Amino acid sequence: MEQLKHECGVALIRLLKPLNYYVQKYGTWRYGLDKLYLLMEKQHNRGQEGAGVACVNLDAPAGEEYMFRERAEGKDAITEVFKRIDKGEMTTDNGLASDDAALPNSQFSILNSQLLMGHLRYSTTGKSGLQYVHPFLRRNNWRAKNLCLCGNFNMTNIDEVFSYITAQGQSPRIYGDSYITLELMGHRLDREVERLFGEAKAKGLEGVDITRYIDNHVDITNVLKTTMPHFDGGYVMCGLTGSGESFAVRDPWGIRTAFYYQNDEVVVLASERPVIQTTFDLQTEDIHELLPGQSLIVRKSGECLLEQILPKQKFSACSFERIYFSRGSDRDIYKERKRLGEQLTPAIIDAVGGDIAHTVFSYIPNTAEVAFHGMTDGLRRLDHDVRIEKVVWKDIKLRTFISDGAERNDLAAHVYDITYGSLVPFKDNLVVIDDSIVRGTTLRESIFKILDRLHPKKIVMVSSSPQIRYPDYYGIDMSRLEELCAFRAAIALIQERGVQRLIADVYRKCKDNPMAENHVRDIYASFTVEEINKKIVEMLRPEGMQSPIELVYQSIEGLHEACQYHPGDWYFTGHYPTPGGIRMVNQAFVNYVEQTLKLQL
Repeated sequence: MEQLKHECGVALIRLLKPLNYYVQKYGTWRYGLDKLYLLMEKQHNRGQEGAGVACVNLDAPAGEEYMFRERAEGKDAITEVFKRIDKGEMTTDNGLASDDAALPNSQFSILNSQLLMGHLRYSTTGKSGLQYVHPFLRRNNWRAKNLCLCGNFNMTNIDEVFSYITAQGQSPRIYGDSYITLELMGHRLDREVERLFGEAKAKGLEGVDITRYIDNHVDITNVLKTTMPHFDGGYVMCGLTGSGESFAVRDPWGIRTAFYYQNDEVVVLASERPVIQTTFDLQTEDIHELLPGQSLIVRKSGECLLEQILPKQKFSACSFERIYFSRGSDRDIYKERKRLGEQLTPAIIDAVGGDIAHTVFSYIPNTAEVAFHGMTDGLRRLDHDVRIEKVVWKDIKLRTFISDGAERNDLAAHVYDITYGSLVPFKDNLVVIDDSIVRGTTLRESIFKILDRLHPKKIVMVSSSPQIRYPDYYGIDMSRLEELCAFRAAIALIQERGVQRLIADVYRKCKDNPMAENHVRDIYASFTVEEINKKIVEMLRPEGMQSPIELVYQSIEGLHEACQYHPGDWYFTGHYPTPGGIRMVNQAFVNYVEQTLKLQL
């Protein structure tokens, strides 16, 4: 319900034919850029804080730009970036207009690019500004040493990686996982170029012949295999080199997703499958998923390879990707979301006392609509006549994560409106389904207040996902325990029952053994789901509200049944797939005790 900042979106295109081929067949020099634009716009849901594009022209002569990058901030960043490209008004790395870049031949050069890469950004660390917008660029006069990088990722061990590269003598300009990843990978690319320089010298090559040898023999597999083992986290990382290598690599747990397609004209990769289908008019079966620990590599020659960069770990593909973030137009995601809704029907029938005849069913727009159809289909299969109304409207586009405290609450109160007269007051129950309940801000400040105006006999608030009990750390903006309403409810129950020693015990375990296991799970161990549900209702119920409220959550078992091929469930169960996730959730509890409870135990 609360809009979450989350996983970014990536797009990668490699044209495999001479550029004249696309002009003759498709009638434009812009074939690659037009396709990149579509891939990015179709993934606009994954990032509205910024966007960036990088391109490489393999045929640009010395003295002319061959590696381009353009970035912009804001919800209209995609439009802004491509508008600048169209006009040839590229910017320099300091954000100022470049006279050279504005020349017509420079515009023509970018239109002739064979390697294209795009990124859409949501920040999950609170850092903003153009300097944090992907792609990130590392410049050098040797083409092969130029590296451009973007990704959908969040690294949980960036402190360790920072210590590693600074111990080698490097001094990153910015402390952040994106820049540090760029510097580490750039360092390994330098070593690969130096290795090839030695080979070329040993073969008796000199001058430009050495450069050609290096450009034609860069093995990006060597770079990835000496870079990626240093990282803990969920990621899909994409990159281009100035000499013509392009690649994408997925984390070994398969937390983040990527899909690709190849024919004799193009290799393309994106964060979501349906965007490739729509952009290139393909069938679901035409597109393949990049496997955990695997890299898709396209060499300068156009040769396309799949390389296993890291050994596969326990498969932990993100289930929240299926519930909420990805486009519901994907064939499998659509079926899974319907199944999530259908599985909730027995619990819903119990919640309304079996009185379906006097119950109105609705949903929170817009992401819960598919689960709603699954829920109502499930009721019909049980021979129930279902009364459906569009009770809740998303009135204006406000994002409740923008502000904190009272300002956030004031915004949340105006996000939704209702359809007056959509049920019989004091006689009809109202069942409303949403995809998730995270912080509870919008429920407390808006939804419950406006639904109460209809005077339903009872409100049953349904979540197609289980209780969100833990932060994410792999790219979703759920970083603080105290923001989660389920966690706040568990703490309130502990305090009510006078067992505060449990908080002290968990705190000491988190301090003493942060890597051993997720000790925060102990906070929930004494309570049933129903007990936490009731406490959440108490905490979120607005003052003066008259209608009774009951919460119905998806079960963990139901989640796994519906999303069988995406078992990652750490936000619900606390079972983090990587050591970094375990360490960070334990540290989050330490921070909560010391900063929110103001205790030093």
